[in-house]
Amino acid sequence: MDFRLSEEHEMLRQSVRDFAEGVLAPKVADRDENEYFDREVYDQMGQLGLTGIPFEEEWGGAGMDFIAYAIAVEELGRVDPSAADTLSAHLSLGTVPIWIHGTEEQKKKFLIPLVEGKKLGAFGLTEANAGSDAMGMTTKAELDGDEWILNGRKIFITNAEAADTYIVFARTGPKELRSKAFSAFIVEKGTPGFSFGKFEKKMGLRGTQNCDLIFENCRIPKENLLGQEGQGFKIAMETLDGGRIGIAAQSVGIAQGAYEAALNYAKQRVQFGKPIAALQAIQFKLADMAVDIKASRLLTYDVAWRKSQGLPYGLDAAIAKLKASETANWVANQAVQIHGGYGYTREFPVERMMRDAKITELYEGTSEIQRVVIGSQILR
Repeated sequence: MDFRLSEEHEMLRQSVRDFAEGVLAPKVADRDENEYFDREVYDQMGQLGLTGIPFEEEWGGAGMDFIAYAIAVEELGRVDPSAADTLSAHLSLGTVPIWIHGTEEQKKKFLIPLVEGKKLGAFGLTEANAGSDAMGMTTKAELDGDEWILNGRKIFITNAEAADTYIVFARTGPKELRSKAFSAFIVEKGTPGFSFGKFEKKMGLRGTQNCDLIFENCRIPKENLLGQEGQGFKIAMETLDGGRIGIAAQSVGIAQGAYEAALNYAKQRVQFGKPIAALQAIQFKLADMAVDIKASRLLTYDVAWRKSQGLPYGLDAAIAKLKASETANWVANQAVQIHGGYGYTREFPVERMMRDAKITELYEGTSEIQRVVIGSQILR
């Protein structure tokens, strides 16, 4: 088995790293401090072709694979996890469902501008009483002639008000139908009856937008149904499986960035007459960090390869997301510890990385949900 990346993959990594270090790094602390989403950052990612990495050229994409996508998200996450999250939510959640389930007309109208980075996508599933239990959602859609009428509220939605196109899930059938009682819809910003609620004040990823989506007798064309009526829950779960590749890659990036910061600091910080990197206690921390990061990266690239090959990957996605997210949190915590008191201040980036890392254990399925997924599959 050849674990070497292709020349194309390595060129992409260098291109994204140059962008992250040259364009994102100078203002990443400012975006965090002032909690603002910079649409120009997304536009630049679109211009680089990052929004279209795994899609065919006929839809405006680069025709690469999901390993390339994971590399791009990882490199963004190494410097600016918020930018990585914006791209991951746009591509994995807001664009892929249309690519897989959209009609030819839907792809021409919605997919192409999303792939080209001219529009930003978002994914509306979570509700106040429907988080891990997605079937608890109460947002409803009723067919009225040639239109669907949406009523309900979604929360914590990434890309929020900044997005242009939303994949929204709603109940279209009675509870007796269970998972087949839900459908997916494409909703455009500006549709009458579609508005935005409160913006979340978050611990981390403060360079992203998260807010409520509110639907009050929101009428959308009948042809905006994505897939078949009753397929919504299946589409949502399938989408989250793919989305976990992005979160795993983002987590690897956060861990790598925190590790590099800690490594550099340990070489420079002098205590007891020598750099603290000379202390075995610090060396052991750095060694364990390096081991967990490599393991997480290999798990992430493996599931990305499986998806690219059309192989089953749901179990592998849960494993990669679980391991990488917990690695990101542990590594960031250790990076702060290595920095000592300085690590607790905003003068050093590891403080932000530690805050940014936490969400990776929560969104697109908590660590507990990943263990439920893994346990249920290995016990079949």
